[in-house]
Amino acid sequence: MTALLLVPLILPFLAPTLARRTLDRLAPATALWVLTASVLALAGACVAALGAMVLTGLLKLPALATLGELVHPLRAPSDYLVVPAAVAATGVLTLSVWTLGRSAFVQARAFRTARTQADRRPAAGDLCVVDSPHPDAYALPGRPHRIVVTTAMLRSLGPAEREALFAHERAHNRAGHHYFLAAAEIAAHCHPALRPTRDTIRLAAERAADEAAAEVTGDRRLIAIAIARAALAGHTSPPVRPDFAPAATTGPVPQRVTALLAPSSGRSRARRRTAFLLVACTVLSVAAGTVGVVDFHHEVEIAQGEESP
Repeated sequence: MTALLLVPLILPFLAPTLARRTLDRLAPATALWVLTASVLALAGACVAALGAMVLTGLLKLPALATLGELVHPLRAPSDYLVVPAAVAATGVLTLSVWTLGRSAFVQARAFRTARTQADRRPAAGDLCVVDSPHPDAYALPGRPHRIVVTTAMLRSLGPAEREALFAHERAHNRAGHHYFLAAAEIAAHCHPALRPTRDTIRLAAERAADEAAAEVTGDRRLIAIAIARAALAGHTSPPVRPDFAPAATTGPVPQRVTALLAPSSGRSRARRRTAFLLVACTVLSVAAGTVGVVDFHHEVEIAQGEESP
């Protein structure tokens, strides 16, 4: 078990800070792609490293060594290091699978409920109005895409603000932001440090939809007012939608409003280079994990007598 396998377990702790910097320094739509690709790569490298640790510990057992056709002892650090590491890795992987499975079950049930509710209502194009005393509006993925809005939310906004809100939600469906949110949710269950990054990805999706809606309406101030009033109307109502169904009222709304009302400023090369520190961290993690797994595979082949030391 090489020390390189520890790198993918350590580097994700840098991700939350680097993710926030990336969102601050790149265009929201670009940041969303960079953040999502990075957390998936970091999560994959982490799982691969944990898997290699588990297999190293298992192959130390005589019965499994025989099953693995090992003719020589597997070269690895002392059992006092390998066995505890393998036990810990097994526990982490088991917990990750359990929490991910539970989350998938809850989200699938919420999606079925929301989809059934939307399909039962008459739709005007992609717009579906649900009679509810709780103000809410969100983009519902599926076929066809729907913009679900409650009657309480419609009563909370003026005509122009409603159109601005619909433009925001249509931007979510048009860009497929539910895929990014689902990927962030999966990654968050692979490493605890990636959970804050999941929230940053959600913010990036909202910021990207804000900017897209502002381009459609040509009025950034109107978008800011619409999402602020929608958030104020719905802040006391618990959402009944799945987490991967993006909504204009999610995320730090004051930060989004500030970004919409602030004068646009160019992003210098230095600022962009700072943002790509996350990419460098991701590449290093994946490279270290890959080398560690390849080295583990080489040691197994040596123990099987297929290669010479």
